[in-house]
This record gives sequence, C-alpha cells and structure tokens, in this order.
Amino acid sequence: MDEQSLKERIEAIESKRESLLRLLEKPDLGTLRIDVNQAIEEMDDLIEEFKRTFPDSATQN
Repeated sequence: MDEQSLKERIEAIESKRESLLRLLEKPDLGTLRIDVNQAIEEMDDLIEEFKRTFPDSATQN
C-alpha cells in the first residue's frame, strides 16, 4: 500500500471519529459508551502513529 492510499484511509477514519464523538453525546448509550470510548482511543492512537511515521503528509486538523 502506498503513502497516498494510507493518507486517504486515515482521512476516512478521522471523519468517522466525529460520528463517534456525536454518539457519545447521547444520554441513553449505556454500556456501549465503553466500546465507543475504546474505539476513539484506538483511532487517536492510529492517527498519531500515522503522523509520526509520515510527518510531511499527515492530515491537517
């Protein structure tokens, strides 16, 4: 997989992260809140690792 493909996938992940953040705002989430929080943490780790690996092509947010 080339760098551009990875960048496109990271951008897609970043856009999905926003959906998870909106989901956390729902009061009736129950125990699913734990899974949503874990998913956000893992996405953040992945995005940070990408930015460390490809600092010149990391997405701007």
